Formats: sequence, C-alpha cells, structure tokens
Amino acid sequence: MDVVSDDAKAEFRRIEVLTGPARRRRWSTEEKGRIVAETLQPETTVTEVARRWQLCPQQIWGWRREAREGHLVLPGADRGSTMAPNFVPIVAEAAASSAEVASEAAPERTPAATPCIEIRLVGAVVRVAPGTDPALLSDVLRAVRMSAR
Repeated sequence: MDVVSDDAKAEFRRIEVLTGPARRRRWSTEEKGRIVAETLQPETTVTEVARRWQLCPQQIWGWRREAREGHLVLPGADRGSTMAPNFVPIVAEAAASSAEVASEAAPERTPAATPCIEIRLVGAVVRVAPGTDPALLSDVLRAVRMSAR
C-alpha cells in the first residue's frame, strides 16, 4: 500500500489570497468623525469613502446616524454641535388685515384665508398653495435658482 500525499508531486496547488483587514478593527471617535466628514463633501459618495477605508458602507451610515443624534462629533465642529439637518426655521406670521393687504398692493400675494408655504430663495419669493404639483414646484425652484447665477 503506497499512499503518496506529498504536495511536491501534485500538479497544481490552490493558493488563496485574502485582502483587507484580517481582524476586527476598533475606530476611535476622531477617526469615525473624520470618515463621516469625508462623506459630507460635495461630489463624494459613501461607497467611495467606504472603499478607501476598507469599510462596509452600512458601517458609515451607522456612524452618520450617530453624528445626527449627537453621539459623534465631527472634526472642526464645536463640542455642542452635531450633524443636524440645516433647515430654514418656519416663522408663523399673523394673518394680515385687509387694510394691510390693500396698502401693500402686491398682485402676487395670496389671500390671507388661503394657507400656503412661502419659500424665499435667492431674492425671490415663491408661495406654494396646498395641492401644488411637486414636479411643477421642483421645476420652478430650479428655474429660480438658475436665474441667480
């Protein structure tokens, strides 16, 4: 009984090369903040940053959520500041009296009884009534933005 199990006599050997991190990595809060800040740059995607750092994109989305919730501070931000959305505050004004509306003589002004959202964008005022077509509103806002250039 001759059993030959010598690898030197085999014609081919299979070699498997594993790339990427070989162990579970620990990221400091500064590193996480720096990586999240990279994803917030214009023309940058989370997938590109994940490839660069050899991370799973879902991990970065989790860190972005942590930053939004205030658990992760981004570099260059104050300690109290987080990655909160930058929304314009809504200011509720009292309904204008008919005398004030008549004195303004603004033909584009909607009647005081009709609720609407007022959007001030690059010097223009767009009033949006309920039920406005979203596609039309998007086209109008794009045109206003382009006219400012």
